[in-house]
Amino acid sequence: MSTRREFVTLLGGAAAWPISARAQQAERLQAERLRHVAVLLPATADNPVFQSWVAAFFQGLALLGWTVGRNLRVETRWATTDPVEIRRHTSELAALGPEAILAHGTSTLTPLLQATRSVPIVFAVVADPIGAGIVQSLARPGGNATGFMNFDYSMGAKWLELMKEIAPEVTRVAVLRDAAAPSGIAAFSVIQAVAPFLRVDVTPVNIDADEIERQAAGLSPSPKSGLILTPSNLAQRHGKLIVTVAAQRKLAAVYFERSFVAALGGLVSYGPDFLDQYRRAAGYVDRILKGEKPADLPVQAPTKYELVINLKTAKALGLDVPPSLLARADEVIE
Repeated sequence: MSTRREFVTLLGGAAAWPISARAQQAERLQAERLRHVAVLLPATADNPVFQSWVAAFFQGLALLGWTVGRNLRVETRWATTDPVEIRRHTSELAALGPEAILAHGTSTLTPLLQATRSVPIVFAVVADPIGAGIVQSLARPGGNATGFMNFDYSMGAKWLELMKEIAPEVTRVAVLRDAAAPSGIAAFSVIQAVAPFLRVDVTPVNIDADEIERQAAGLSPSPKSGLILTPSNLAQRHGKLIVTVAAQRKLAAVYFERSFVAALGGLVSYGPDFLDQYRRAAGYVDRILKGEKPADLPVQAPTKYELVINLKTAKALGLDVPPSLLARADEVIE
């Protein structure tokens, strides 16, 4: 009898175990604190390029164990490229007091740092964080912001070399820049320094919708003229116009990011892989949520670069892309 009672007790305990385990698991999940992260983007919600970058960020978080709705709450603000709208969203997010904010570029970082010096901020893309006053140094940021650079000044020389490789007859190049951004001035200086060795005359053009069209109108539609677009929020805002003007004037053009070529139809781009930058930004947000401080997390340079060539655009410009250049390309659009 005792053996039978022990068996029934054991059987009953085994049957109850899954229910008890599920209850304990549910209690553990309920007890797990929902962490609050915000995302601020200088784009509209229907922007496919930014959508892909943000998706990469959330994929990175998921691989680190963060799931929206389970242990993570996310407030995403699509602030457009309008400075007034960016400042409004910045103020609102700072007031919410999230545990970390992911931001893109100096157009969002500058107003964010004006709104809060306590909320940790991770930037996925910034050209010159020291020149923009975002961090004190790359090794020791020192404040509440850190993240990932999207610019190496030596890239300026690379852009001009690409121009001569894909369009060897070019002798005049307009360099489009944001004159208010330190990175824009510095990028032109590097391009200007290497230009004599490549026998090219370079001219700075400050990015403004009216200025772009006026300056481009002064460039004859010939194989001897070209454009280089340097990184800035203004470049992103006027990207479609810039690519259109280059096509209308039949100008060879080199861009700093793949979307100008893959999405807008530009000729060639060389620059950091922004998807990789956003995935790496997820790692910094994870570390901050686990207790580390932005001031102690060094600003990191790009680790992955990509060369993208649009053969359809090259054909429209009458350019024969060298096989050696095609062999080096990470993506060729036909």
